[in-house]
Amino acid sequence: MLWRRFNGDPITLPIKTAVESAILRETHAGFKLKVCIGTDSQIKGADTEFATVIVFLREGHGGFMFIHNEKTKHVYSIKERMLVEVAKSIEIAYELCDLFTLYDVDMEVHADINTNPHFKSNEALREAMGYILGMGFAFKAKPEAFASSSCANKMVN
Repeated sequence: MLWRRFNGDPITLPIKTAVESAILRETHAGFKLKVCIGTDSQIKGADTEFATVIVFLREGHGGFMFIHNEKTKHVYSIKERMLVEVAKSIEIAYELCDLFTLYDVDMEVHADINTNPHFKSNEALREAMGYILGMGFAFKAKPEAFASSSCANKMVN
């Protein structure tokens, strides 16, 4: 899985090692961190592209993020695509959650799913919320889910 920084620089370390070194660097600099993980996708022709982000928020001092993109030719229904986004976020959250516990970093999983029933993505809300909360993670949906609806959204090429 290839990850990069916002400036495009590749992350050459395994993602867990890179996240741990970021946590150590930022906490030693005196920052209280919170991490938000989210995924967004866009359909472009025959491709569906996903972007997953790990957003590090420095309380009162901005933040930074790590980004992973992947493409597939698979055709999804809107509900299926929303749940695949959530699954991708949960996969990385699960891989990293012991670090967040070890270093006392709050973590949320953000789902790019609208809480308004008039939107098509809302069909996936109950399942996504159950999936995320069932894994023991804090959950945010639109409009609070900025990691997926703003950060990841801008990273889907």
